[in-house]
Amino acid sequence: MTEKQNPPAEGHAFQDEVTELEAKSATAARLFDIRRIIGALFVVYGLIVGAAGIFATDADLEKAQDININLWTGLGMLALGLFFLIWVRLRPTVPPTPPLPEEALDAARGEDSAGRG
Repeated sequence: MTEKQNPPAEGHAFQDEVTELEAKSATAARLFDIRRIIGALFVVYGLIVGAAGIFATDADLEKAQDININLWTGLGMLALGLFFLIWVRLRPTVPPTPPLPEEALDAARGEDSAGRG
């Protein structure tokens, strides 16, 4: 009798492990979304370049024909980075659902195991 009880317990443990791995995979998919990485990098670099533009000297402005190019580039990078981060927030990544076993698909179609409907 103990042998008959062990396989369902093992199957249940296996199912719990599969569910846990699916949850971790979904979390990893959202965490490493390329939009999040690109957005964060653009925000950081935009802040750095924008700060260089804020503290630009007259000599720096003279080199760029009196256009504070660092300030404008920094603001553009900051805006683009924020756009990416807002995009991730509004349209999060949905990980693909795992395929169902063949038997579950047959049952969903109303077919028996012999393939007759």
